[in-house]
Amino acid sequence: MITEKCFDIVIIGGGPVGSALALALKGSGLDVLVLEARTGTSFDARALALSYGSRLLLERLGAWNQLQDVSSIRTIHISQKQSFGRAVLKACELSVPELGYVLPYPALQNALSAELKHIIHGANVTQLESSADHAAITYQADGATHTLQARLAVLADGGKLLAEQHPPEVRDYGQSALITHVTCASPKSDTAFERFTPQGPVALLPFKEGYELVWTAPHKQVESMLAWSDAQFLQELHQHFGDRVGEFLSVGRRSSFPLGLKKAPKQAPMPHVVLIGNAAQTMHPVAGQGFNMGLRDAWELAQEIFDAKPETIGTDAMLAGYRNARHTDREAGIRFTDSLVRLFSNDLPLVSPLRAAALSALDSLPFAKKFVARRMMFGANG
Repeated sequence: MITEKCFDIVIIGGGPVGSALALALKGSGLDVLVLEARTGTSFDARALALSYGSRLLLERLGAWNQLQDVSSIRTIHISQKQSFGRAVLKACELSVPELGYVLPYPALQNALSAELKHIIHGANVTQLESSADHAAITYQADGATHTLQARLAVLADGGKLLAEQHPPEVRDYGQSALITHVTCASPKSDTAFERFTPQGPVALLPFKEGYELVWTAPHKQVESMLAWSDAQFLQELHQHFGDRVGEFLSVGRRSSFPLGLKKAPKQAPMPHVVLIGNAAQTMHPVAGQGFNMGLRDAWELAQEIFDAKPETIGTDAMLAGYRNARHTDREAGIRFTDSLVRLFSNDLPLVSPLRAAALSALDSLPFAKKFVARRMMFGANG
């Protein structure tokens, strides 16, 4: 076993959220290390929906101008299948240049990680413990076992290390998300579609010449959808989504993942350890809030660290300040996405007219539209 020095901060997980935290701490004078299990370039097939607020944070991190293959969202069309209710959010009506953006996950991951100076790739963390004055991290790399200490260990990816000792709140929605790229006959430039159906929401996110599709349905139904021929898939999608973008012409490689809500315990699981991003909360992709909340986690944790005296980093008082700062945004974001799934993913006859009325009211009330749009762009603290 190789014992290494003590760092000020060790970030476990070099994904976009962990990398963003490391970049936010540049210039702090602190000794920061990132441990990342991956050994090379990310090939994750998912597309990310970034809010306008996330763009502003990425600009502050110096990463926005490094991004390529970014498509803008200036209009969001929200509707309910087999219902008159709909709402349209437009950037021009909300005094912002764009509502959001769509880009490949690897594009953001690679742009952020390229700027990191102190990162160990291929580091598989196997144990995380803490004492009164530090956290101890054990990881495997290059066939050897390493240990190091940190005044603050930040778990930014998954949270499995602590799940057994500190079980998160978990809710299975009984749905999976099928993701792929589709083209169509009449694409609407800069327009994203969120369509609610009894099986779950369907999102079309504008990207390049077509759309990134996120189609949610019960697990077994998604298994069948993955086995459809391209022709059947395009036909079924047209019947499910409707005519707003014309005939669907082509579909790319399809993949899927299960959907659920995972929420870490409210209290810090142990001294000198904090959870951010997917380690702190994993949400349904409806309304595209997950990564945007994780990025706000990273930014606000960095501000707490900058404001803290060096000797207080990782203490209960410092972590309590961070938890208090994130509480409103975190709880509001979780309630927002969870409520949308529960309210719209059913075909109860008495509920459908109420949903339609709610969408129509949102579309006709400027203050309500502005409130919802700002929550989507900036979170509850924005």
